[in-house]
Amino acid sequence: MCYEIAYWIVVGMTTATVAEAPVRAARRPALDWRLRFGVLSLIWGFSFLLIKVGTEGYAPFQVTLGRLVFGTLVLAAAMAVKRERLPRGVRTWGHLAVAGFLLNALPFSLFAYAELTIPSTLAGICNATSPLWGMVLSLVALSEDRPTHVRVAGLGLGFLGVLTVLGAWQGFSGLDGRGTAMALLASLSYPVGWIYVRRTLAGVGYSHISLTGAQLLLATLQLAVVTPLFTGVPTHVGLLPLLAVAALGALGTGLAVLLQYGLVAEVGPTTAQMVTYFIPVIATGAGVALLGESLSWSTPVGTVVVLAGAALTQVRRRA
Repeated sequence: MCYEIAYWIVVGMTTATVAEAPVRAARRPALDWRLRFGVLSLIWGFSFLLIKVGTEGYAPFQVTLGRLVFGTLVLAAAMAVKRERLPRGVRTWGHLAVAGFLLNALPFSLFAYAELTIPSTLAGICNATSPLWGMVLSLVALSEDRPTHVRVAGLGLGFLGVLTVLGAWQGFSGLDGRGTAMALLASLSYPVGWIYVRRTLAGVGYSHISLTGAQLLLATLQLAVVTPLFTGVPTHVGLLPLLAVAALGALGTGLAVLLQYGLVAEVGPTTAQMVTYFIPVIATGAGVALLGESLSWSTPVGTVVVLAGAALTQVRRRA
């Protein structure tokens, strides 16, 4: 979900070089990076619960549109404070429109629709498969990314964990296939978007805030066109769903991107990406504790296996 968006946008789009690291280190924020790491984990871990609450009062497309609006406003405020300008060039905006669809509009909408019929815990676990999909796609699309025995083993282990979570030995009994497929497709959309960004927007000369702000703006416009075609005006505005959508956008989409970039700049992408492994755990705990979602033994066991496999797929060959 959001962690993939922020991580790959930051790493793929940023024009910063390693030589700039000491400069950033001298401008350390007031909060220790470990505290910000924990806050980021909580924000993204609770995002699936917020989606579930939002869809109890609004249609999925409305939840996604609201999320993008609030997220865009946060990025716009950050750009104003830092005096950043939107990127220029028709070609750059065209690439950003595709990236906004693949990394924002499509996966956000798919997760919202998926959670109409599946628990938020399952959606969070499905989201953790993004690194697995990413490895498969990178082997096909990125010629410089070569497989190792460890990474291939991690891929197999990860998908074994997915089958465990879904209860494959029981014939997927009680599982909503459509909702689960949507959640897995949403997770697949992130690495597809990352590969596209890496091929088209890396090193374009604009800051990550500028590019991400423009991308969210374009994704918002896409949903603004699509939403009226499939949904009507809400007849009742529930306060709790509205607050959930606002938090999902302002915190889970806007603030989270800024936090993640700060972590990548301060401690490096490898450490910052470790947030990946806390999100499904938090999402599961939040769904069970606050939404009363059921939890069988296969869910935590399968989650651990998925995360172990995802971790192995990130192991790189030593130079």
